[in-house]
Amino acid sequence: MRERRLPTALAALTAAVVTSYPATATAADATAAGTPGPVPSRPVCRFAGDRVIESSGLVDEGRLLLTVNDSGDGPYVYAIDRRTGRLAGVTTYSSGDVTDVESMAPGQDGTVWVGDTGDNRESRDLIAVYHLPPVGRGDRTVDAKRFALQYPDGAHNAEAILLQPHSGRLFVVTKSVFGGTVYAAPRHLSTSRANRLSPFARVSGLVTDAAFFPDGTHVLVRTYGTASVYTFPDFALVGTVRLPSQRQGEGVAIGADGEILLSSEGVHAPVLSITLPASLTASTGSAKAGQSPVGPPPSTRRPSPVAHPHPGGRSAADWGWIALVGVVLVALGYGATRLSRFRH
Repeated sequence: MRERRLPTALAALTAAVVTSYPATATAADATAAGTPGPVPSRPVCRFAGDRVIESSGLVDEGRLLLTVNDSGDGPYVYAIDRRTGRLAGVTTYSSGDVTDVESMAPGQDGTVWVGDTGDNRESRDLIAVYHLPPVGRGDRTVDAKRFALQYPDGAHNAEAILLQPHSGRLFVVTKSVFGGTVYAAPRHLSTSRANRLSPFARVSGLVTDAAFFPDGTHVLVRTYGTASVYTFPDFALVGTVRLPSQRQGEGVAIGADGEILLSSEGVHAPVLSITLPASLTASTGSAKAGQSPVGPPPSTRRPSPVAHPHPGGRSAADWGWIALVGVVLVALGYGATRLSRFRH
């Protein structure tokens, strides 16, 4: 009997850590944020119907919100009426299969980028992004350009892509308990061969999405429980705040007017509009977040890939996750030793 109970207990411990990591990440990131409560929020709409059930990426097109479902869905972009939350159209962008669609980014001239970048098992040799023409109401199938991307240092899981609004350069942000790496794609992407990514910067936390402010000089990076503003291109941390509670908050979008929207996985999940503190929004160019400052577009020079925006190299959230992983490994090692003794 005791031989059976111990593996069961270890399995329960492992399952608890794996299944509760969004909540754990929220607690750790809240400590890093150092704020007493979440930022103010208000509901914009709620996804209606049964098509959008795992909103993982989000783009604000004004009257329409564009989103994609998490893994398991096909190559579809869903247009949602902002006022009602109802499905206004479905755009099919690929004739082939997609593996794990996780991210979106607004492109230039109304176009849209979709990232098939998810890789929980870190086993994919290549990931892909799709460049779509403008998406509107109604059902349609469009010709989208597919670009294969390859990391220089092995496979990674990523749930965020970024497109710099002035230069049009693409970035991929990985997701890891030890923080994310921002990878830059080549300035000119090829459809005929794999495009090799380059390390660009580091950010903190379990990154579930990211978006450029319209000024092009600041980036908002979200986790399950926090949002952080970074400067671009050097990715220096401006500040971090707590986000309102969501079932599994993943998507973020910044509209042309600077409004910040959040989406979450789950059936009939609400879309929230949040207000950041003035200390963070002022750094984006004006007192109102997202207003473009006067001046030429920023360069996209490449900072040192070893640069990290946090003193000491890691944030409190990072160290919290390192400690958690260490505790689990010690517990599993102890359990394995006890099990070996029981069997002998």
